[in-house]
Amino acid sequence: MARVAARLSTEGKRSTHPVDEVLPLPKLALYGFQHVLAFYAGAVIVPIIVGNALKLSPEQLVYLINADLFTCGIASIIQAWGIGRIGARLPLIQGVTFTAVSPMIAIGLGAGGGTAALLVIYGAVITAGIATFAFAWLPAKAFRTVMRLFPPVVTGTVITVLGIVLLPVGLNDAAGGLGSPDFGDPKHFAYAGGTMLFILVLMKIGKPFLSSISILLGLVGGTAVAFLLGDAKFGDVGKSDWIGVTTPFHFGVPKFEWFPIVLMLIVMLITMVETTGDTYAVGDIVGKDVDSETVARALRADGAATALGGVLNSFPYVAFAENVGLVRMTKVKSRFVVVAAGVFMIILGLLPKAAAIVAAVPHGVLGGAATVMFGMVALAGIQTLAKVDLKEEKNALIVGVSLAFALLPATVPVFFTKHMDADLSSLLNSGVTLGATAAIVLNLIFNGLAKDDAHDTPRADTPAVAGAGDDTPDDTPDDGKVAAAVPAQAASPAPGAEKADDAEASPSAP
Repeated sequence: MARVAARLSTEGKRSTHPVDEVLPLPKLALYGFQHVLAFYAGAVIVPIIVGNALKLSPEQLVYLINADLFTCGIASIIQAWGIGRIGARLPLIQGVTFTAVSPMIAIGLGAGGGTAALLVIYGAVITAGIATFAFAWLPAKAFRTVMRLFPPVVTGTVITVLGIVLLPVGLNDAAGGLGSPDFGDPKHFAYAGGTMLFILVLMKIGKPFLSSISILLGLVGGTAVAFLLGDAKFGDVGKSDWIGVTTPFHFGVPKFEWFPIVLMLIVMLITMVETTGDTYAVGDIVGKDVDSETVARALRADGAATALGGVLNSFPYVAFAENVGLVRMTKVKSRFVVVAAGVFMIILGLLPKAAAIVAAVPHGVLGGAATVMFGMVALAGIQTLAKVDLKEEKNALIVGVSLAFALLPATVPVFFTKHMDADLSSLLNSGVTLGATAAIVLNLIFNGLAKDDAHDTPRADTPAVAGAGDDTPDDTPDDGKVAAAVPAQAASPAPGAEKADDAEASPSAP
């Protein structure tokens, strides 16, 4: 960790922008660990759900969780630190996407379950990751054309959908964890309410530093109270091994079958929309200009992380919306905090005992903190939609109808489970999938392709963002506004804004 901090300190001198600021080591560690706690439940829930559905043994399930955390750490470092033209260099945590859960279970059950099913899943994951990585290297004009599918009315809707779809996850935790014997017990809501109240009080009356670690303090405080009352159990810590190393292809050589691959490619299309929306959202929060090259670098990191996940016994990766909400709440903008979080995740992936300690946070406590963050994710989407002219009936219909589609799987699950083909259900039984697809299709019907690249127009008062791999210091004022003029059909561009010339972009990249 000290070597990482030393190297970061050298790099931090290159830029004065808060995103590129290297904080003192104690703050890096504290803020980074807060990101880990905020993302932990979402990170481990996917391997838990998939592993249980495929009837894996407890030992295999623990291995999946450790592999996931280990890969999450590597992926987050790639995304936040950046390697050449891979990684957005923004405070974005990478985690396993919820969108892939139903398709992976369908693929696994179709393959007969057990570790044999994992091999088919990993073949599809590796292929989809490579395809995503290759897509993000399209020539500049081709990539810019594709990005015109995602004007603010689409990305804002998708981010809002993410927050709304994630809120029930937080509320289920607040109720004790879906499927637990005492699900809905008032004591869980008491822990959730107490944790939430404590966080809100810190945000309201605390000093800036206390506010910035309010989520961490809420989780620690809630867990301490639960432990004193006998509701936080640390027995599994003693049973866990000290060291658990993740090795490539632990369960065997992946199998490549065409239908699982097609299904996973569709999943990655949806995750690309998620990452695009999250990239613009976090850019807005930290006051960093985001252009199509930044998005391309973020998507390359997604693709590389997903392919790596298939190799290291994990699943598809996406920029985690939960942690975008945390960045907004804490106002800690440094991307190197995410690098520190990545180091912690790698350590947790190697130390099952450490992971077991974090896993001991009670569901109710976790749910209280998660509900606050997921609400902030939805708010980030609403703020993006504020840039859209919603008085225009076409845009209002896109948002409203897309939200309705997003709520369909949770509201009428029987439609997907009993009245739809199993393969089709595995694809469509997702609020994010339906909401994002509806937003894209409706926008094309009502507005067509955006006439301008909605997110590449610089602010009138700042120079255009440089192209690929540019490490030039960014002296943009930290005003918290995204550098984007909304396309003509959504809203009028900012006064004096001009479209970035294609010549400014790299000839071989967006």
